Amino acid sequence: MWKRIVVGTIVAVIVSVGIAHAQETGQPSFSAPYRTFSNHEVGGNLTFRDGGGGLDGTAIEGRYRFGRGKWDIGFRGGIFDPSSAVLDATVVIGASARQRVLTHDGKFPLDGAVILGFGLESGNGGTVLYIPAGLSLGRQVTFENSQVVLVPYVQPTLFITAGDVPSTELNFTLGLGADLKLSPRLALNLSFGVFDIEGVSLGATFTR
Repeated sequence: MWKRIVVGTIVAVIVSVGIAHAQETGQPSFSAPYRTFSNHEVGGNLTFRDGGGGLDGTAIEGRYRFGRGKWDIGFRGGIFDPSSAVLDATVVIGASARQRVLTHDGKFPLDGAVILGFGLESGNGGTVLYIPAGLSLGRQVTFENSQVVLVPYVQPTLFITAGDVPSTELNFTLGLGADLKLSPRLALNLSFGVFDIEGVSLGATFTR
């Protein structure tokens, strides 16, 4: 019961504060509630964003994440190429922090982590600021006689964008994703965004 109260409280705080994003660089790329590494990880994402109004396009990003106590910290950056013929490619950079806050038991079936961050998209005569926070809920699935681990998860997210175009706005997105750890050194990532940030993101991560 108390874990349900904690989840409800965290979601309520996120909603009331209005801080979140579909990841810190504005792409529909989300995070599972677990670390996939012991020391650090490095990887990349190819993202296809569908936002309309110049927000749809393709992004290529590199990312790096490391652990510090209960938190792990991540950085990412790359290029976003809008589909609009009148807009040029923009540079996107961001940072995020994740901490586990829930562990499954007989009364609550999911593990959970709070994810916070910020990011910038610069180009086309202006800069857009993203300020993310979300709650990732999921559960590891293991397979008998196999080192493969599957982590399906859901990440409800609110987000503020601030800049000249668009002006400051509050939106909501729901991230649906799965991480597939193929070996102690390699994981594949797939996530979808629905509602205000839509699209799909594909990634690969090398862990240590």
